[in-house]
Amino acid sequence: MVRMVSRRLAVIAATLVGFSLPITVQTSAGAAPSPPPAAPASVTITGDGIETPLQLRAEDDAVLFESVMDQVSWLKGAGHAPAPKPADLGAKFTVVVLAGEVAKQTYDLYPMAKGGPRAFRPAEQPDRRKVTAAWFYGRLNMSETLRSVGVPLPEQRDLVGGTGGGERAASDNAVNASDDLDQLFGDLRQVLLLNAAVIVFITLGLAGISLLVRRRTR
Repeated sequence: MVRMVSRRLAVIAATLVGFSLPITVQTSAGAAPSPPPAAPASVTITGDGIETPLQLRAEDDAVLFESVMDQVSWLKGAGHAPAPKPADLGAKFTVVVLAGEVAKQTYDLYPMAKGGPRAFRPAEQPDRRKVTAAWFYGRLNMSETLRSVGVPLPEQRDLVGGTGGGERAASDNAVNASDDLDQLFGDLRQVLLLNAAVIVFITLGLAGISLLVRRRTR
C-alpha cells in the first residue's frame, strides 16, 4: 500500500515538473533584452524668418545633419548658464530631433544673443522623458552652422568654434598689424632722436665748462 502511494506521488510530481518546464522556457524567452533606442535620423528647424520648416536627413546629407546635431546633442544635465533677459536673446530657432518619423527631443537656439549664443532645453520633451528646463552657453559657431543649412542669418566669419558664450573674436575696428608696426618704429625713431639731442646737449655743456675752466686757470 505504501509503495503504491509513493509511486502515485512520484508520477504526480513528474507531471507537475513536465508542465512547469515549458512555462519556464517561455518566461526566459520573454525576458530577452529590449532593443536599443533608434538613433536620430533627421532634424527640423523652425523659427524667425523661416517660412517653411527646414528638414535635414542623415541619409541625404550626413555632414550638415551632424553639424546641427553637434549644436544640441551635448545639452544634458542641469545646464551651466543663468536665464538671460528676453530682450537680450534675439532671434529664436527651434530644433526638433526625430528618430524615424517620431519626434524625440526639442531645443531652442539663440545664435544672436547678447554676450554669445545661448541654448535652452525645455522641460516638456516630445518623448515625455523627465528633464528639467535648463539654459546653456551655446557653441560660438552656432550662427554659421545654422546659416549653412538655410537659416536666414547674417554672415560672421570671425568666430571661433567650441563650447561657451562669447563675443566676436575680433572687433570691426581692430587695428591692422602693419599699422601697429609702423607706429612702433615711428615711436622708436622719436626716442632715438630725443636721446641723440640730449647727448649733443650734454657734450656741448661739458665742452663749455672745460673752456671756462681753462680760461680761469691761465
